[in-house]
Amino acid sequence: MDQDPHTDEQINRILSLNNVAVVGMSKNSSKAAHYVPKYLLDHGYNVIPVNPTSDQILGKKCYDTVSEIAEDVDVVNVFRPSEQVLPVILDAIKKKPKVIWLQEGIHNSEAEDLARKEGIEVVFNRCMFAEHQRLSR
Repeated sequence: MDQDPHTDEQINRILSLNNVAVVGMSKNSSKAAHYVPKYLLDHGYNVIPVNPTSDQILGKKCYDTVSEIAEDVDVVNVFRPSEQVLPVILDAIKKKPKVIWLQEGIHNSEAEDLARKEGIEVVFNRCMFAEHQRLSR
């Protein structure tokens, strides 16, 4: 898989953004899609769960899609398989986030190019939790 080209300075700037919608957030505490957003929540981020199969995760209201979220979204953090990313990105674009962050192991060039054409920065194949820990030392 390709290497994301962002510098540490660019990642730090993205990590300074606060409102993070998490697509595919899980209730299962052993899954990365649960403990990564929990870590972000514990570190002061406003985490907004997006999961159509849940009403609430970690005490936060769940949304079916990113475009249904009432508040502004800075970062859309995606926990979906690469082949399922395109519809997520098409929906997220409607919300005009600053960044779409595809978690480690997730990369979809077509979807990423569509987001970039809309002026949205894209991070792929990186973990927000790991990057936050690495750069917070």
